[in-house]
Amino acid sequence: MNEELVPLDEHNRRLLANVHPSDWVNPEPKGRYNLVVLGAGTAGLVTAAGAAGLGARVALVERHLMGGDCLNVGCVPSKALIRSARAAASVKDAPAFGVCVPEGTRVSFPSVMERLRRLRADISPHDSARRFRELGVDVFLGSGRFSGHDSVEVAGQRLRFARAVIATGARASAPPIPGLEDTGYLTNETLFSLTELPERLAVIGAGPIGCEMAQSFARFGSRVTLIETVCQVLPRDDAEAAAFVDKAMRRDGVEVRCGATVRAARQGADGSKVLVVQRDGRDEEVTTDAILVAVGRAPNVEGLDLEAAGVAFRRHGVEVDDHLRTTNSRVFAVGDISSPFKFTHAADALARIAIRNALFFGRARASALTIPWCTYTSPELGHVGLSEHDARERNVAIETFRVPLEQVDRARLDGDEGLLKVHVRKGTDKVVGATLVAPDAGNIISELTLAIGAGLGLATLAASIHPYPTQSEVVKRAADAYNRTRLTPRVRGLFQRMLAWRR
Repeated sequence: MNEELVPLDEHNRRLLANVHPSDWVNPEPKGRYNLVVLGAGTAGLVTAAGAAGLGARVALVERHLMGGDCLNVGCVPSKALIRSARAAASVKDAPAFGVCVPEGTRVSFPSVMERLRRLRADISPHDSARRFRELGVDVFLGSGRFSGHDSVEVAGQRLRFARAVIATGARASAPPIPGLEDTGYLTNETLFSLTELPERLAVIGAGPIGCEMAQSFARFGSRVTLIETVCQVLPRDDAEAAAFVDKAMRRDGVEVRCGATVRAARQGADGSKVLVVQRDGRDEEVTTDAILVAVGRAPNVEGLDLEAAGVAFRRHGVEVDDHLRTTNSRVFAVGDISSPFKFTHAADALARIAIRNALFFGRARASALTIPWCTYTSPELGHVGLSEHDARERNVAIETFRVPLEQVDRARLDGDEGLLKVHVRKGTDKVVGATLVAPDAGNIISELTLAIGAGLGLATLAASIHPYPTQSEVVKRAADAYNRTRLTPRVRGLFQRMLAWRR
């Protein structure tokens, strides 16, 4: 069923039995549905389960694998891989902590990938066709397409709807590099099918996927070259924060080439692959055994016949308003097919808005969401809200509180480097954005996400007790730094007079 799910071992067979069972029989359509959902990735699954739980008659259509990218070729397998890479790095770094390990300790890459496949299969029942049938959802496996403003066809059956949600997601796309198609390359959709470790790996694109996989494969023992067009890794993130990730990847053996453009690709005479890379006006050649393309996403709009439903779309995906409604008032779109925030947690949050707005005449707005993100390198880089660049672009006056992680005792004991930047609206303590580089940034950033979403200020965070010693104390240190700004010379003088009177 899925050419990417190789080898077809017991784990992948178990996965397929859950997310696209070969013996599945589509149900008979049950009249007009309150909601028809196209796509069973995170956005579609949350929409279908939530709507059915509220009593709606729901049909869910999936042409490929339930669980979408997140379960099959995204979050789940990548984080399993990253955890194994972190274990490998811990062994390598053990002598720095006074721990001796046997010489010749090695990584068994086939075992790493077998663990990945096993864990993915273990998680898959949560996204399975049978589970959603048990939730009361009519699950249709097959290619769905619009046949009108209020109907969808799948496997020869017509599903009529009061409302529909498009949640077909996006897929990896490759830049138009001459010779790349003939040379052959990997994407996140094929990378996790590897069973042998490439001796050399070239990664095109230093965004989150590129950085995570470049560092992981270097930790496994590959000689990795990471190529990025702009002059920093993680171009969407704060440059000072991204520099910590750059340093860590280089320490792990990644050769980072920023400000470089891949001009061509070709097969080498010995079966290798060759990339022609231009940097500083000169051409260089990178010879490798495998190429990972980690740039670009293309929306999955093909075959949906969106024109038949009057749904407008462009190169970036389906057009929606702030209520997630398309140009057909009956049809909504959520997740990677329509959002610039291509994260699983963003898809989940948008799906909840779509349920309210589609079924209950809600007016919830996508723009009201506070969406954090995290890159799961070592250290992790988490961000939420406005960056300094965003603030300048929007003419928002901010004040920034900067705390190096080395000021936190737990970080020093753990041997970790990093940085927290918290931005507040100038003249107030209200948090409007934050960037954190730390081993557990993805968890710690949630405290600042809550602060932004709830309109809390640093004074409130300063009053919150953080357990000692933890790295989350970095947030309290930023809050304490804000409190110190309130102790102006005038206030200090007032306190001194009060204390003198009480002597």
